[in-house]
Amino acid sequence: MSAKLSKLEEMLRPVVEGLGYEFWGMEYRSRGPQPMLRLFIDDAENGIGVDDCETVSRQVSGVLDVEDPIQSEYTLEVSSPGMDRPLFRLEQYQAYAGHKVQIRLRMAFEGRRKFQGLLKGTEGGDVVVIVDDHEYLLPFDSIERANIIPVFK
Repeated sequence: MSAKLSKLEEMLRPVVEGLGYEFWGMEYRSRGPQPMLRLFIDDAENGIGVDDCETVSRQVSGVLDVEDPIQSEYTLEVSSPGMDRPLFRLEQYQAYAGHKVQIRLRMAFEGRRKFQGLLKGTEGGDVVVIVDDHEYLLPFDSIERANIIPVFK
């Protein structure tokens, strides 16, 4: 995680948790015409609705306006992680062991950047994923993006 994202999380996590939600993670995209800060919130018991996102957005906007950590104009988006939830922390990978996952690395590992398979869990600082009967230990720090793949029965 970049220093900027760490600082933003340190600032915003207490706001989200103070409102009674779980701070699932966040993304900052600076590409395109306007940068975007996207926060993911969760509530295991009640789920997340539009009103929840609006409540968090109002509070977070206030903090961001006062602290002004992003110097340019940007868009703030607050969202549920959804069924194809992104994974941000090592603990989340462990919690979703047994689920299908799609992982993209920053740089190639054993000749590839994209892995799709069964998430086995974590081992030390690595994420363990099984792809085509081959077990890969992917360094957590090299993961650019990872999502759960929903399976419908």
